[in-house]
Amino acid sequence: MNTEWLKARQTRYAAYASIYILVILAVLVVANFLANRYNKSYDATANKRFSLSDQTSKIVHEMKQDVTIQYFDKPSGMQAGKDLLDRYASLSPKVHIEYVDYLKKPQLARAANITHEGTAVIEIGAKKEEAKTFDEEGVTGAMIRAIKGGARTVCAVGGSGEHRLDDSGAEGFSDFQTAVQKDNYQVKSVNLLEKAEVPSDCTVLVVAGPSGDYIQPAVDAIKKYVEGGGRALIMLDPPLKVGRKEISDNQALTSALSGWGVTADKDLLLDENPVAQLVGLGPEVPLITAYESHAIVNDLAGTATGFPIARSLETKNADHTTISKLFSTSANSYATYNLSSAEIRIDPNKDKKGPFTLAAAGTYDTGKPNNQGRFVVVGNSRWASNSFLRFNGNRNLLLNMMNWLSSDEDLISIRPKEQEDRRITLTRAQFIAVRTVSQFLLPLIVIIGGVLVWVRRR
Repeated sequence: MNTEWLKARQTRYAAYASIYILVILAVLVVANFLANRYNKSYDATANKRFSLSDQTSKIVHEMKQDVTIQYFDKPSGMQAGKDLLDRYASLSPKVHIEYVDYLKKPQLARAANITHEGTAVIEIGAKKEEAKTFDEEGVTGAMIRAIKGGARTVCAVGGSGEHRLDDSGAEGFSDFQTAVQKDNYQVKSVNLLEKAEVPSDCTVLVVAGPSGDYIQPAVDAIKKYVEGGGRALIMLDPPLKVGRKEISDNQALTSALSGWGVTADKDLLLDENPVAQLVGLGPEVPLITAYESHAIVNDLAGTATGFPIARSLETKNADHTTISKLFSTSANSYATYNLSSAEIRIDPNKDKKGPFTLAAAGTYDTGKPNNQGRFVVVGNSRWASNSFLRFNGNRNLLLNMMNWLSSDEDLISIRPKEQEDRRITLTRAQFIAVRTVSQFLLPLIVIIGGVLVWVRRR
C-alpha cells in the first residue's frame, strides 16, 4: 500500500487547513448558539446610555406576576421598539414582549385604544397601562402604575411666595412638576390662605420655600394633616434680608417644626468643600457627597447633590416623633448669622464651625396602626428649582423623598439617566486641523511608507 501521499507536503497543508476550518466552524456554531440562548451585552458608553437603570431592574426583578408589553408600530419602527424592550425581556423570564403591526392588525390597536404609532401598553394581571412616552421612564412608569394602582397626588402649597409649578424660569418648579409626574404622581396647587385645610386626596404636601409668613390657621392645617397620618416635604430658605425679595422668619411654621423635633436655625451656611471648588461651586452652595443611613439616601452613595443658599437644622426626637438626619455639610463649613449683607465672607472668629445638618426625615406616631405620619425638612428650596434640579443627584434625591413619603420605598433607586449631548464642538481652526490630518497627512504617511518599502525591496 502506497502511503507516500500521507507524507506529502500538500497533504499536511490540506489537513491543517481542514482542522483550522473545522475549529473555526465549531467556534462560530457555539458562539451563535450561546448568543441565541443568552442575550448578553456590554454597554461601553460613558453614561450607560444603552443600559436600563437600577430602578427598572429592581422593579422587574421583584415582580411576582408575569408582565406583557405590547408595542404598536409600523414595520419600519419596530427596530427602535426592540432596541429598548428587548432589554426588559433580558431582565426576567416574566417579561413577555409582543410586537404588533397596527396597520396589519388594526383590531388589536383599536381594542387597546392606540391612536398613534410607537406606543407601548403594559399589562399585569387585569391591569393595563399605556406608557406616556416611549422611553425607559415612560415604560417603567407604566409598570409602576400597573403594579401600584390608584392615583397619588402631590399638593404644592401656594399663596405665600413659594416656588410656582407653572414657572419655567430659573426659580420656578416646572421641572419639579415634570419629574414627579413622570414618576406616577399627579400634581396640583393648593392655597391654605383661602381654605385652611389640606385636601383629602393629597398623598404628599409640599411647602416649597415660602418667602412670606404663614398665618396660624395654615400652619395648624399642616400640623393636623401630618399628625393625622399625612406626609409632607417642607423646604425652608434662610431668612435673608437682602435684595428686593426678603425672606420672612416664618415664625409660626418654624415653631411647628420645632415641636416635631426639627429646629431651623436663622443662619446661612458657607461651605469651603474642596470638591465643590473643583466643579466650580462657591461657598454659598454646600456640596453633599456623604450621606447618613436612611432609605431616602442609601442609593445615593457616590453621588453629589448641591444646595444653593441653605440654612442649618438641629434635630432631636420629640414626644411623638422620631427624627433621622439625612446629610450634613462638610467639616470645612461655617454658619454665618449676618443675613442682611450681600457680601459673603467667612469669619472663623465669629462664625460657627460645621458640619451642620442640612436635611432630616421624621415619622409621627399617630397612635393608630398603619397610619404613620411622615415628613422631610430641608434647609433649602432652590435645590429643587429649575436652575438646580438637574445638578448631578438632585433629581434622584427629590424622587427618593417622594417615594419614601408616599410609602413606596420599594421604588427608591437611581432613575433612568437623561441622554447627554456628547457632541464635540470645534472651532474653524480645529476643524481645518482635523480635516488636514485625516484627509491629507495620514494618507500621505501611508503612501510614503509604501514607497519606502518598494524602494527597499528593489
